[in-house]
Amino acid sequence: MPTTGERNTLHRAGEFLSYALAPGAKINKGAIACLDAGLAKKGHAAVGLVTVGRAEHSVDEAAGDTQVKVRRGNFRYLNSAGADELTNADVGKPCYLVDDETVAKTDGGGTRSVAGTLREVEGGQVWIEF
Repeated sequence: MPTTGERNTLHRAGEFLSYALAPGAKINKGAIACLDAGLAKKGHAAVGLVTVGRAEHSVDEAAGDTQVKVRRGNFRYLNSAGADELTNADVGKPCYLVDDETVAKTDGGGTRSVAGTLREVEGGQVWIEF
């Protein structure tokens, strides 16, 4: 049903979010975190993943951790190499997960999920937003 007048829409910045860990998941502080079927794992090359942010602390589901806190924003990670190296011409375009600290220009022939949006190339590394 559409609104019929002003609406007080609640807001939260959403910079920090927490997600349940997948069984056996281990995510290092600073790594790219993603969801696989709604549960958090470290970033890796696979299809169907949803990148949710940078892990704010190291967690290990086998050690009893149940949640990972992530931060959304712009973060610097490693650039891929060769034909998958991101350049200034790719700024503003999606980049793709290679692992939990590396992103690439392509989806690897349909084997990688989107990591985020490339914002800047700096000294062989890249700033991505997620």
